[in-house]
Amino acid sequence: MKPIKRIRAAFGRIPLKFSIWIYFIGFTIIVFVLLWLSEILFLEKFYTQSKIRDVDSSAAQIIDSYNNDKPVDFSLKMDEIASKNDLCIEVVNRYGRSLYTKEHSVDCIIHGRANSTYEYQQEIADNNNQPIWRKVRNPHNNYSMVLFGCALGDLEAPDGYLFINTALVPVGSTVTIIKRLLMVITFILLVFAFIISLFLSRTIAKPIDKITIAAESLAKGNFNTKFDGRGYLEVKQLADALTYAEKELSRVDTMQRDLIANVSHDLRTPLTMLKAYAEMIRDLSGDNPKKRNEHLEIIINETDRLSLMVNDILDLSKLESGRQKLTPEEFEISSKLSEIIDRFKGISEKMGYSIHFTPDEERIVYCDVVKIEQVIYNLINNAINYTGEDKQVYVRQINSPNGIIIEVEDTGEGIEQDKIKLIFDKYYRSENHKREVVGTGLGLSIVKAVLKLHNYDYGVRSTIGKGSVFWFRISIQDVRMHKK
Repeated sequence: MKPIKRIRAAFGRIPLKFSIWIYFIGFTIIVFVLLWLSEILFLEKFYTQSKIRDVDSSAAQIIDSYNNDKPVDFSLKMDEIASKNDLCIEVVNRYGRSLYTKEHSVDCIIHGRANSTYEYQQEIADNNNQPIWRKVRNPHNNYSMVLFGCALGDLEAPDGYLFINTALVPVGSTVTIIKRLLMVITFILLVFAFIISLFLSRTIAKPIDKITIAAESLAKGNFNTKFDGRGYLEVKQLADALTYAEKELSRVDTMQRDLIANVSHDLRTPLTMLKAYAEMIRDLSGDNPKKRNEHLEIIINETDRLSLMVNDILDLSKLESGRQKLTPEEFEISSKLSEIIDRFKGISEKMGYSIHFTPDEERIVYCDVVKIEQVIYNLINNAINYTGEDKQVYVRQINSPNGIIIEVEDTGEGIEQDKIKLIFDKYYRSENHKREVVGTGLGLSIVKAVLKLHNYDYGVRSTIGKGSVFWFRISIQDVRMHKK
């Protein structure tokens, strides 16, 4: 196996066009080697076998005609077969007298002075009238001859005997001529094969070379690279795949830059405030309990904000990397929704928000309760940030044949249709809000990641000027009837 691996490794360092050229030339050489071997080694044997098959087929036709045709038709049939196959034919009666003679070749040994039909007739009789095959040499020209003899009629008492003779013309001179012709053809075709294979290898490799250069440019961070896929279907598919990868990489690069910029901005503000209020406590309010407590409260709030941001980033990173695993368990969905909404009572009463919950019949669901809580919490928090001046938020549970749909609706300005597909991206924030948004900008991204991990459907319906509805569906296989 090691030599094969070394050969593969060697070919792995050879340019594609050169590899194609080598394969094409190698294939051409193999074809010519096989052609030469077949002509030199097997031509004579093939020729002899062909002549024997012709004699055998002719004999079968003659015997059939003898048994079924009239004498006149039989004679015409014999003439046709002899002329067509270059055969000498002799038919004799049981006493050796000639009944039909067709001497189609001057090299015949069953006619003239070299006639030995009586000896062959006796040999057939001694062989229980079974056919005989002989390869004999013509004494006149020293050619090899094929001789066939058989009995006609009843084998127990034959009417006569059939003899067929044909010359095996020496193929040595023919082979010599063929060799010369093959040498010329081989030289011409090798030249053509060299030129054509070189052209084909360059033509096939050219679009791949272009894509390789473009891919190297993409690897260096040039996201405006164009991949030319003209030429072949496979090359076009490769170019389309790389173009898609380029768009995704460009998108990821943009999101990464935005993430770094947003995280830097969001971290800078609380860090600046932490430092400022810590210095104020040190320099100004250290001896003033009231002021000191106010400043410490601000420091605590900003620390909580930093902690929330870091936790969101870590959670999202785990979810997107696949390192976060689900821990499903059974729980009652209506009760869980009521529990989460109760947690917002403090902030809703303090800031004047009203959260309305419309439950459906209680159902038991089987999923990761912590992560689904996070989804619902983030959706409600998002609705609070973007609801209208009436500060109304609506949460609904809708039991359906396909599962349980959870909807969270606000009464804000809504989202443009072309922006809906971006709403779940990191740090994307709709411009249609009139108050400072509370949160890290990662809430909906976490919602998306958690729901994809559960393989749950989700989406947004929005009408400009009326508000938006964020929803997700807990799959029917994860829903059980409530046990009373």
